[in-house]
Amino acid sequence: MLTLIYFILILGVIVLVHEFGHFIFAKMFKVHVYEFSIGMGPKVWGTKPKKGETAYNIRAIPIGGFVQLAGEEVDDDDNIPKNKKLYNKPIWQRLLIMFFGAGNNFILAFLVLMFIGLFTGSPVMDPVLTKVDTNYPLYEAGIRDNDKVLKINGKSISTIDDVKVYMTIYANGDEVTFDVERNGKDYTYKVTPKKEENDGTVSYKFGAVFEQKTETGFLNAVKYAFTKVGAYIKQMFITLWALFTGLVGVKSLSGPVGIYSIVGQSASSGVMSLLNLLALLSVNVGFINLIPLPAFDGGRILFLLIEKIKGSPVSPKVENTVHSIGFILLMVLLLFITFNDVLRLIG
Repeated sequence: MLTLIYFILILGVIVLVHEFGHFIFAKMFKVHVYEFSIGMGPKVWGTKPKKGETAYNIRAIPIGGFVQLAGEEVDDDDNIPKNKKLYNKPIWQRLLIMFFGAGNNFILAFLVLMFIGLFTGSPVMDPVLTKVDTNYPLYEAGIRDNDKVLKINGKSISTIDDVKVYMTIYANGDEVTFDVERNGKDYTYKVTPKKEENDGTVSYKFGAVFEQKTETGFLNAVKYAFTKVGAYIKQMFITLWALFTGLVGVKSLSGPVGIYSIVGQSASSGVMSLLNLLALLSVNVGFINLIPLPAFDGGRILFLLIEKIKGSPVSPKVENTVHSIGFILLMVLLLFITFNDVLRLIG
């Protein structure tokens, strides 16, 4: 039961912050907002606004949410003045309204991570392997404690998070090249991860033990939060690259069911683990929404950029049709991912 509460709270906060970003910039630029809604599906609670005011609603399915703006749809309310409709606002204002859903998610992650750094210490993000297990391939290949990782399979490494994500992507049994620095000298090692089986599940281990040192103080907390958000964003780019190149499959992605399971695991580790997960998911939601595909904020931003380039807007009917098709395809993908999540849980 607690896991369900945490799950709803985490997603609720992320969605609330995201939609509030759209909402506050729409209000700032005097765009009329019909509805501010948390959740999807049937309304379970809401205000009863007077004519010309915004309706604030909570809906039954605690996944997602939306802000409905005047001038966003083709068939709009003629009673709303044209100067309060989205399509009549300058492109730069519309861009900010569309961007700051994701922008707010990045800000939320930054603030949460800074809070963690202030109260528990800020983990050092340098890509240093503080401990290497002597029973695993990294040590056997020649890599030692406190070696600084420069590259993995030719990919530049900036933070310890880069090391973790590339070790995950390349954990498939193939040989991996590590470039490291030790005492001012560079070394190159070939490492093949060790295959292990546990209850029928196959995994590949390199043997890195991630024990990060921590620093205290406000400035270190700010530095940590900024670096960590950047690392999370880079992880998303790496994941997209891995998907397109076939290094990881769509089946490895997690939807709501998979996230629910991860929330349960984080809850067992304490509040700070849940806050870290909140920051990670907030960055992920922000990043995904900025992908220039239909139904995402990034898709709407793309249409605005096309409008700027061609000097006139794309037909609203065409744009809404594209977004509708994109939304249907997104729902199909979400169902596929959820199905795989369920198979993993019962498997």
